Order: sequence, then C-alpha cells, then structure tokens
Amino acid sequence: MTNSFSNLHDLSSGNFAALRKNKRKRLSSSENDEDNDDDDQASSDRVIIVANHLPLKAKRREDNEGWCFSLNEDSLLLHLKDGFPKGTRVLYVGSLNVDVDLSEEDDVSRTLLQNFNCVPTFLEPDLSERFYDGFCKKKLWPLFHYMLPLSVYEGAPFEKPLWESYIAANKVFFNKVVEILNPINDYVWIHDYHLMVLPYLLRRRYIELRMGFFLHSPFPSSEIYRTLPVRENILKALLNSDIIGFHTYDYARHFLSCCSRLLGLNYQLKRGYLELEYHGRIIGIRIMPVGIHMGRIESLLAMADKDCSLRELKQQFEGKLVLIGVDDIDIFKGINFKLLAMEQMLREHSKYRGKAVLIQILNPARGKGLNVEKILKETKEKCRRINEEFGQPGYDPIVLIDTEISASKRVAYCSIADCLVVTAIRDGMNLIPYEYVVCRQGLPDSSSSPKKSMIVMSEFIGCSLSLSGAIRTNPWCVQATSDAMLQAISMSDSEKELRHGKHYRYVSTHDVAYWSRSFLQDMFKTCADHYKKTYWGIGFGFDFRVMSVDATFRKLAVEDILSAYNNAENRVILLDYDGTIMPQNSINNPPSEDVISTLKRLCADQKNTVFIVSGRGKKHLNEWFSSCQNLGIAAEHGYFIRWPQNDEWDISYQNFEFGWMDLVEPVLRLYTDATDGSSIEVKESSLVWQYQDADPTFGSFQAKEMLSHLESVLTNEPVAVNSGKYIVEIKPQGASKGITAERIFSSMAEKGRRADFVLCIGDDRSDEDMFEIFGSEKLGNILSPKALVFPCTVGQKPSSAKYYMDTITDVTYMLQTLAQSSTDSSFPEEDPMNTM
Repeated sequence: MTNSFSNLHDLSSGNFAALRKNKRKRLSSSENDEDNDDDDQASSDRVIIVANHLPLKAKRREDNEGWCFSLNEDSLLLHLKDGFPKGTRVLYVGSLNVDVDLSEEDDVSRTLLQNFNCVPTFLEPDLSERFYDGFCKKKLWPLFHYMLPLSVYEGAPFEKPLWESYIAANKVFFNKVVEILNPINDYVWIHDYHLMVLPYLLRRRYIELRMGFFLHSPFPSSEIYRTLPVRENILKALLNSDIIGFHTYDYARHFLSCCSRLLGLNYQLKRGYLELEYHGRIIGIRIMPVGIHMGRIESLLAMADKDCSLRELKQQFEGKLVLIGVDDIDIFKGINFKLLAMEQMLREHSKYRGKAVLIQILNPARGKGLNVEKILKETKEKCRRINEEFGQPGYDPIVLIDTEISASKRVAYCSIADCLVVTAIRDGMNLIPYEYVVCRQGLPDSSSSPKKSMIVMSEFIGCSLSLSGAIRTNPWCVQATSDAMLQAISMSDSEKELRHGKHYRYVSTHDVAYWSRSFLQDMFKTCADHYKKTYWGIGFGFDFRVMSVDATFRKLAVEDILSAYNNAENRVILLDYDGTIMPQNSINNPPSEDVISTLKRLCADQKNTVFIVSGRGKKHLNEWFSSCQNLGIAAEHGYFIRWPQNDEWDISYQNFEFGWMDLVEPVLRLYTDATDGSSIEVKESSLVWQYQDADPTFGSFQAKEMLSHLESVLTNEPVAVNSGKYIVEIKPQGASKGITAERIFSSMAEKGRRADFVLCIGDDRSDEDMFEIFGSEKLGNILSPKALVFPCTVGQKPSSAKYYMDTITDVTYMLQTLAQSSTDSSFPEEDPMNTM
C-alpha cells in the first residue's frame, strides 16, 4: 500500500497519531538510507542546487580516452555559493552538455562528485531531445514568452508523448537528488522551467523537505498560460515548493493570477511579502532580480587588456560612435527590430552615415528552438541590404559577428561601445546590460577619467525596471527605437556620466551573491515553522498535496461524540445553512428532503434544542423549514430569531434605525454596475454585495475598494462592514452568530436547562464568531460545568474551531447518525420475556 493511500485512509478516519508516525518514517524513506546516515552529510546544512545543466565545461581528451572537465566561470549557478553562509556546502545536480557513453557514466559520476561537487544526470539521447528540444524549447519557451500559434500550421499541437518525456526527464533528476539528499539538513534549490515537475516529485517522497524554486524566464498572463493543456498539473507541482522566486512583479502577478483563476487560490501581502496558502501550507512568493558576478567580468576585462584585443578594437573603431547588441539567435530577441531602427536613424540623419556603427554579436542558439535558421538568414539579409545602401569604402554601418567568440572578446567589444541596444520583445532578465555597465566602468585600477555609458532597452525585459537611467523603448515601434538610439548617442557627456554612475552603483551592490543570499535567507524564514506543525501527504498523481494544520486541530468523527450525545440531558445543536447542511450554489437553495427529515427527527427528541443560525433572510428560512415546528431559526445572523414551537419572530435589537441603508444602496449599485456578474441582496436588516459569478480577480479588487469606500461613508453609523467568501455584508453592529449563540444558551439557563452537550457546525467567516465564544469565559455561568463542546468547521482550513469535517456529506451523515440514536433511545427494544 502506498504512502499516499495510507495517509488518505488515516486522514479520512481522523487517525492523526498514525499520520504523525508515518510522517517521521517518511523522513528516512530514501532507498539510500545508508548513504544518508553519513556523518559528513548530517553534520551541517547543505544546499543542493538543481538545474538543467551543470556549471561545467566538458571535452574529449586528445587521445579519446576519457573526458576533461573544468568549471564554467560564465555559469551563474557556479557563483551562487558566494552569497551563502560561510561553511555551507554546495552540491550541483544537472546534466552535461555532451553525450557520455553508458560504459563511462560511473567513472564520470565519481570524478565529478569528488573533484567538482557535481552529480550528473544522464538522459538517453532520444529522451533528451524530446525533453529539451521538444517540450521545453518548442512548447514551454514560446508559451512563457507570450507566443501562441495562430493555427495548427504555425507550430505543432500539444503532444502528450512530449509531456510524458518531460516528466520522465524530471524523474531522472529526482532520482539523482534522492541519491545524495539528507532530507533533515539539506536545502534544495531548483532552477528554471525545465524542472517544474521536480518539486512535486520531491515533496511526494519527503513531505518536510526545505525546497525553493526560481523561474529565470517570464511567466505569461493567465490568458496565455491557460491554453496549456497541462496547466493545472504544472501549477500544482510548483506549489509543492516552500518559496517560488521571480525576476519581476509582473511575472509573480501573472503566476498568482493563474493560481487564482485555475486553482481558486488567493494571495495575501504580509509585511511586504506575498504569500499563498495552499492546503494550510504557506508558500512564499518572492520578487528577486538576479545579478552578475562582478569579479568574473573584471577578470575578463583584465584578460582582454592583457592580450591586446581591447587596444586593437579601440584602434579599429577610433572616431566612430559605436552601438552594440549582444543577443542569442532567438525569435524573442528582436534583432531585426534593432537593425530596422539603425536603418531608420541613418536614413533620417545623414550626418551619422560614415560615423555610427552597430556591432551585432550573435551568440550560438541554445537549442533547436523555433525558426533559428530563418532568423539567422533574415538577419544576414538585412545587414547586407543596410550596408549596401549606407556603406562607404572602409565603412560598414552594421558589423555582424555570427561566429562564436570568447567571453573576453565579448567584454572587449562592450568596453568600446558608446551605447548598448537591447530590443528583445520578451525576455526573462537579460544580464547583458549589467555586464555592459561594468565593462564601461573598467578595471578598479584603470584611469580616473569620468566613466560614461548609455543603454537603449526594450521595456519588455526584466532588468528594464532595475536600470532606471536607461532609455526604455517599445521595440515594436521602429521609429521610437530609432529616436531612442539618436537620443542616446547625442546626449551630453555629463548626462551620460550621471546615468552610468547610477547604474554602476546598483549593479555593483545587487550582484549574484546578493541575490542568492536574499533567496536563501527567505527560504530559511519560510521553512522555519516546518517542525511546529503537523504535515501529511494525500492524493494521487498531480493531485498529491501536503496538508498542514495546527497540532490540536483534528477531524470530528461520529464515534467521538456519540457517547457524549447519548449521555447528555440538555443538548444544543447549532447549524449554519449554506456550505454546512446544503451546498452554497445559488440564492434560491431550499433544503433537500433528507435534510428536512433528519432535522425533524432531531427536533423530536425532547433533550435536543436545534437551531439553524444563518445569514439568510427570514422569508426563505421560514418557508423552507415551516414543517419543522420544533426547530429554532436565527435569520440574518441572529437579528431575527424564531424560537422552537413559536411562529413569531423576535427582533434582537429594538428601535434600531435603518437610515444607513439609503447611504449604502447607491454605493452598492455603483459597484454592481461596474462589476459584471455581481449582484445585491437586500435583507430586512442588512445588505449583501455578492460577486461569486464575477471575474475572481476583478471581483476581489472591487470588494477591497468597496470596503474602503463604505468605511468612509459609514463612519458615524452603528453598522459593521464585513467581507466573506465572495461577499461584502453591511449589517447592524452586534448582530453576529456569536451573540446569537449566547442568547440561546442564556435562555436555556434561565429555564433551568443548562446545556451539557453542544455541537456547533459552520463553514465560513461569520461562523467563526460562534467558535470563538467557546474559548472565552463568557459561557462559564450559562453552560453546565460538565458540558462537552464540539465546535466544528467544514473543510480543512485555519479556524477557531477545534474540529473539522471534510464535506457537507460528512455533516449530513453525522446528523443522521445522531437522529437515529435519538430514535433508538425513544423506542427501546422490548424485553423478549414480556412478549411471551
């Protein structure tokens, strides 16, 4: 029997002791427990960094006998450790950029672990192609960059085998992590869209694992993302992380919007941090733009200066205004927009012909992405055409470098450029502008002459918000980009110096170490309460999730209360209506025949006092429960009360003025007209604005605005404005279910029938008022000293109740069982001797 099934069974039976026992056992459930007990592993915390590629370079030896490996200093992942606490050990899990023969895998794995702290994942060539070139680059990469095929002819339709390959590849990474993981002490940091299923795989094995995920690409808006057939699966997999990081607020906002629209989750802002609650677990959402490694750029500058490449380039472009672009060959880099803007500038401003030069460096494509060959062909054709039109002897306005160059050579080109131009139509972060700023600053011991630089940057890339001195442009508008380029090269030196200084201060203080330190610190904080709560995993497939509740919160089973019910003399049963004994699905929602029958049987027991305590109006409740003569009803949160065996309604608050309704109704109508799908419910004592059928994001936004609006309108009025699940309710102050419950208990005490058994069941925020009174001292004199109280909420969620039941079906079953117990006690079995 699987862990998931056993947990589901224990949860359904309320067996929390078994859950806690299973939880402890699962922490050592690795197939490699002997390795996990290694003293060196358990002595302190480690960070395991998991990414698609290891920060290594690999090449075959000249004798073709084995491999030569070296650290890839240009890899961002290699420098994450610079921000970690001193003494933190780091392990890397990822794939190599070469194919290793099966017979060599063991030797390579041993070498990489011993010499580089790296654990390689070996994907079979066909799986690697389907995983990376298939699903990642042709499905996720375009979608996450806001690209949708307009027809089946412009991009293949979704292929389930590619998705299965993506999962299979993630499982290979999972198996390698499990081999080295110590789930008690280790932190796991997963990187980028290639491994979005990995958090789910790891959480399913280790429910208390401390785990973070960072997305290095954009995250699309919900309108784009929800076209992905496996949209919910990916979201649920990511939500198994403890913390999820994004480069910008836009990307985080889109992710939260998808969680809201597809999974019904709402986020909150707590002390400046975004948080999502997912089945009781708090998931941190962080906005952290990544930085560069300053030391690496400075070492490349020194190398370029040493091999004279920097000096040669200065001589080659002496007297020219140099603009530079450094881009991957990718459909989203907007290279052709940049070339068209340069052409436009030269056509409109002839004085720059023969003077302005655009150096366009094309980095090799990272994979078999969409239209790579087509982009390269179009780029070369445009360069040729522009050079033919505006070129002169010894002068080409476009210098295209389409062969791979060294990192030091790239840095040298950036050092001589007066302006960097980035025209990507969508990009995650793009660190080239950061590198350019450092290159223009030069080495720390270089000349003390003022430094200056200019950047023309697309507004659709992540770093555009960080470098506020750059000239932002819409790359789709060629004229605007051309004007921005002209503004940049014609700007005064003093202005260039000011902007450069501002950029350099930001880049130098927000480097990769600052970024990794911030992320790890936030992961520490988010995971700090792991051992203070009870966790268990339930569900199958991508519906697997980890539940988190307070250790005293438990499921209420019939067996828990049946004995107390049978032994009690004065019982009180308080029931909410919508969401408790009937589904909350419409305004006109009459009770079922089973509910009416059960309530009649409960009310027939003279030991029982049964009340429906609802926010609904008395008209509907009176009609629906007219046949239940012994049933008490509290309508509109107790403003109206109909006592058992009484047809008259009592008003809880006499002489209450309702002039405030004339102030509130116009406000509610204003928001109803502006919010499609919302409506107003008018009750005798209150007004309710409902937005259950409205757009969830816009409805929630409008509700918050309405609360602020009404608070200013009703400052001096004796009313309360409360928000609930898809509602905003305005009602008299003091009209609450908690006060209503107190009135019921007091009335019974006055008649000498102090309650010795209380069952109180509800499902929403208004019912919390009832639950809260049971933890206070208010009921000390009106309940029996031996009273057994069972406050219970419907659904597993934070609550003041001590108990929960999963569904309305569970509530109905419990009430039917209690009703049957009352019936059995009223008609005891006859003594067989008396019937003879």
